[in-house]
Amino acid sequence: MSLGYTPQEFIRKQRDGEPLPDEELVWFVNGIVDGTVTEGQIAAFAMAVFQRGMNGGELITLTKAMRDSGKKLSWDLPGPILDKHSTGGVGDLVSLVLAPLLASCGGYVPMIAGRGLGHTGGTLDKLESIPGYNTTPDNELFRKIVSEVGCAIIGQTGELAPADGKMYAVRDVTATIESGSLISSSIISKKLAAGINCLVLDVKAGNGAFMTKFSDARRLAVKLADLGRACGMKVSSLVTDMSQPLADSAGNALEVREAINFLTGDSQNERLRAVIAGLAEESLLNSDLVRDDTDAKMKIRQSLESGKAAEYFSKMVSALGGPSDLLENPDKHLPKAKVIKPLLATQSGYVHSINTKLLGEAVNRIGGGRTRVDQEIDHSVGFTEITHIADRVEKDEPLLMIHADSDKDWQSAAWRAEQAYSISSSSINPNDAVLEVIHPTSHR
Repeated sequence: MSLGYTPQEFIRKQRDGEPLPDEELVWFVNGIVDGTVTEGQIAAFAMAVFQRGMNGGELITLTKAMRDSGKKLSWDLPGPILDKHSTGGVGDLVSLVLAPLLASCGGYVPMIAGRGLGHTGGTLDKLESIPGYNTTPDNELFRKIVSEVGCAIIGQTGELAPADGKMYAVRDVTATIESGSLISSSIISKKLAAGINCLVLDVKAGNGAFMTKFSDARRLAVKLADLGRACGMKVSSLVTDMSQPLADSAGNALEVREAINFLTGDSQNERLRAVIAGLAEESLLNSDLVRDDTDAKMKIRQSLESGKAAEYFSKMVSALGGPSDLLENPDKHLPKAKVIKPLLATQSGYVHSINTKLLGEAVNRIGGGRTRVDQEIDHSVGFTEITHIADRVEKDEPLLMIHADSDKDWQSAAWRAEQAYSISSSSINPNDAVLEVIHPTSHR
């Protein structure tokens, strides 16, 4: 390190709420990359930001410094460069469907996705349940696939936004995930490094989200949109409901299987479809790929119903090393758990509420997620056939199916899942899947 700064003094300034000069922020980010800032110091800084937050100017400087901490991609393609990011939830497989859907509608989607954080699943962990799928191609291959296929979902490499990659891993295991400033800088820096023109953000609210209150999620959605626009992108944010799992499954390979079912039209969860359609519509409008809302809806529907989006998914998987027949033979390739048994309801009634975070933690506890950065994941475990709020259940009929590696793990997941459900004699109306859309005024 140089310039007379020390990590300790920099962290102290953030801890005490003193202004952080631009040059010191850039210096600290560079230290994260070259290793002169330790993992412990990254954790201390993250906690200080969690406690104090950052002002708008500091956040822009941090975001751009993380963008500039590695290589930056630029694109020369005959269409807009689109992407999406979710703040994380349970049963959130949206990216697996949205990327090929947008590509099939004329966009180019170089999606740099993340791993699971806390109780939430990660898109990369889901894709790595596909045999051979390469989540870390070099930039040349990444560019080639985006150009030729239209979309590629990969992870952060050491080349793109490496400072964020290191901070992201530390946040996962230091109880600093929920920081609005760190969430915003992490998301936007990755997208800037990937050369994105138009971004849609899925900000979750509810007991399965990091922002449990709608007001907090909306504040984050606005903060993300403002930060992205300040850095030169067109950005829309959707605030979506995470008071229950979004899909009918939760777990890596199980969500890939559901995404395939969605793309091929075998089954489509209505709430999942609403979120996917809402994000896709904003993307197409922001990128001028459609004339208006009606045109966007028609294009989305045609792509899904014709199987065109499914074809793009298949091409992407194959191009990144996965099996070319995954759509036709998913059960041949995706891993299966050793123990698959239902959790039966102990009473009849309607699902009144679900502790969604507890369901996510249940999947993690049986190997579907991480409690350490270096932990291996069991891609086969999780839940399927999840009953949702307002669904009618009968005593001794399944609440959900548990996929586990052993009877002991099944019991562990069953205990938590049973605690997560509240059954009532009367039905309620669940929250809408899309709670609010925060978009530029230019297309409304």
